Amino acid sequence: MLARALAVPLLAKLIVADLLINLVALLVVRQAPPDAAAEIVVISLLVTLILNAALVYWALLPLRALEQTALRVSRGDLHARFRLPPLADRNIARIGATLNEVLDGLTADRLRVRHLASQVISAGDQERAHIARELHDSTAQALSAVEMILTSALRDPMAISDERLRILRDIVTQALQEVRTLSHNVHPRVLDDLGLVAALEFLARRAREQHRIAVWVTSDAHQPVPPAVASVLYRVAQEAVRNAVRHGRAGELRLALVVDADAAVLEVRDDGTGFDVAAVEAARTGMGIFIMRERLALVDGDLVIESSPASGTAVRARVGLASRSGV
Repeated sequence: MLARALAVPLLAKLIVADLLINLVALLVVRQAPPDAAAEIVVISLLVTLILNAALVYWALLPLRALEQTALRVSRGDLHARFRLPPLADRNIARIGATLNEVLDGLTADRLRVRHLASQVISAGDQERAHIARELHDSTAQALSAVEMILTSALRDPMAISDERLRILRDIVTQALQEVRTLSHNVHPRVLDDLGLVAALEFLARRAREQHRIAVWVTSDAHQPVPPAVASVLYRVAQEAVRNAVRHGRAGELRLALVVDADAAVLEVRDDGTGFDVAAVEAARTGMGIFIMRERLALVDGDLVIESSPASGTAVRARVGLASRSGV
């Protein structure tokens, strides 16, 4: 409270000090002999000058503290904070308080980025481990079975039969399908070959087959989507579909793509359980939402999520195309 009371504008301090000194000098002049009036006035002026100089010095002294704080921050010490001296000018105090708020926000954002970066690394490791398990447990086992059948056929060509050939074909077909599925999860080739609309159709077909849900895709594309934008929008759709199935337990999904000269807009809407968007983002637990926003930020896009408990979810991604005519 004392610091707040003293952190008043410098001009107000000077005015109050000058008034007090002049008032005291006036009272002394009235009581002093007439021949001493000039000396009293000179003394009062000197005291005023000295006091004003002292007040200015002490009031502006926090500038040095601000400089030291800024220097420490520039050297990487984000825990540095400006400490308000008792006689600081109010404007300087406001600047120091603003600096502290900026540093607090920067520290919080840095902690969040570190936390999310660790989650990204962990998610990448888990995805690679998943691919390794799939290759080892399914594809590698299928190839081992093929090797055994072929080895047996080489040892005894007469032992090969139509039934074994059919088994061999089924094993190869299954292994090929598994490899294609893993390849699509890593990067959808159809996106490069046929474009975004075909990739969304393929994503919808896989969702129908794997999760037994109804999925519709509508498109109104009047011009091609640049490859970088198409890749980002596809990944957003992929994440939105995954979240709707895994967390929202949706029974129906609708994917809509609209592309014109100004922008490409993708919307994924489901009838799932929904969630509190503000609560999830405030708790900083929405890793999928963070990844979608970061992907869109790379192409100067925006993400809007509309949802509430028991009302489904709508994920809308928009990327401007007006400045990408040459991309």
